[in-house]
Amino acid sequence: MLFNSFEYILFLPIVFMVYWAIGYAAISEKMKLRLQNAFVVLSGYVFYGWWDWRFLLLIAFTSLCSWGSGLLIRRYQTDCSSSRASAFWLWANIVVNIGILAIFKYYDFFVREFGRLFGVETDNLLLHVILPVGISFYTFQALSYSIDVYRRKLEPTRDIVAFFAFIAFFPQLVAGPIERATNLLPQFCRNRSFNYEQAADGMRQILWGLFKKIVVADSCAVYVNQVWANYDTHSGSTLLLAAVLFAFQIYGDFSGYSDIAIGTAKLFGIRLMRNFNNPYFSRDIAEFWRRWHISLTTWFRDYIYIPLGGSRVEKWKIVRNTFVIFLLSGFWHGANWTFIAWGAFHAILFLPLILLGKNRKYTSDNIRWRDCPKMLGTFALVTLGWILFRSETIGQAWHFVCGLADKSLFSLLYIESAKAILPIPIIICNLLLFEWRNRNRQHGLDIASRKTAWRWMTYIYICILILAFGAQPETFIYFQF
Repeated sequence: MLFNSFEYILFLPIVFMVYWAIGYAAISEKMKLRLQNAFVVLSGYVFYGWWDWRFLLLIAFTSLCSWGSGLLIRRYQTDCSSSRASAFWLWANIVVNIGILAIFKYYDFFVREFGRLFGVETDNLLLHVILPVGISFYTFQALSYSIDVYRRKLEPTRDIVAFFAFIAFFPQLVAGPIERATNLLPQFCRNRSFNYEQAADGMRQILWGLFKKIVVADSCAVYVNQVWANYDTHSGSTLLLAAVLFAFQIYGDFSGYSDIAIGTAKLFGIRLMRNFNNPYFSRDIAEFWRRWHISLTTWFRDYIYIPLGGSRVEKWKIVRNTFVIFLLSGFWHGANWTFIAWGAFHAILFLPLILLGKNRKYTSDNIRWRDCPKMLGTFALVTLGWILFRSETIGQAWHFVCGLADKSLFSLLYIESAKAILPIPIIICNLLLFEWRNRNRQHGLDIASRKTAWRWMTYIYICILILAFGAQPETFIYFQF
């Protein structure tokens, strides 16, 4: 079920009304909590099962394994002589969950590449299984629970319904943010009350997310898809425009989803972590990765980079650790050499900063106009990386970049439909102006403190744009991950 679909327009208000009606109808606070959590699980499974009900068993199995492992880890941690047993149950859960992810997402890739390497026919060994939507997201979320329990950062819950709600909470089930159990799970273990200000801000953030997805991302996608379909026939100037527009497409698409998810959660009294913080205002690559897909970046930092020693080790280990997390981040996105190359590209960009101790140079949100040259330079590097991300093969990415270096870079643009391309500069300017004006706030429409008339004019303007550009809802890019 897509956030920008007609089905979801019906689904959300029904779930919202039933959820809070349960809270008012329950005869006790304990019953209210249990019934609301049970309904969160039910609504999450309906939301996910709308795509393919068969994979509900996979989510339930992942949830059950992680919940059970938490109890077993803590049980054996209480006995000092059983530390190996607690580690066993941690690794058992990791192996099971990563194993499931590997089978669905990576098995065919490794078998196919093995066959190419040794010249062996492998077609009869391929599984050709459908990749379950969001499997990378909810798998990492489940793993964070058992790891945090093992590290004693979190007490395991015996409330299986609350745990299943933590995994199946529908706003962030299929494309994040990848929530930590330390943040989200406790919210399902305590009573929640409706908060009008929180819900109103949630509606504003949903509206902003829809603007980014429907107006920005989907508009850019029309031109980007046209060019990429025949990239070898276009001029360098056309390829450059397509590369820039894809940068805004993927940002509007993914950050738009995150805004809708975070805003929707607020309607239910739940606070999710921020996943994007105006990444295209970054002044270097290190700052970009602190602002882009924050939930995944911090996951790899806390569970892989720091355990490997982080940046407080020998220089060669810093290099190793940097490449490990960026290559894993790339491979997390998909079983394709282009994603691995994309991760390696960012590791190469990031490495000089961390070796010179400049990776924490820009940690404040105090961004000013005079930082524009640095922001443009960072954006150019990121956009170059997005070519790898968008390409289907390394060869395609190479030819695309070579096309950018051609003298045709200074020729006229290819425009098949003026109607499709002309509004895009205005749309992108709107996006950047809203985000720049509210760069120190939680989202682009975080304008509750402004004058009422101005706010409502803004809401109406955004709604008009959404209705004007939302005739054909497009799926979200990150659903494939």
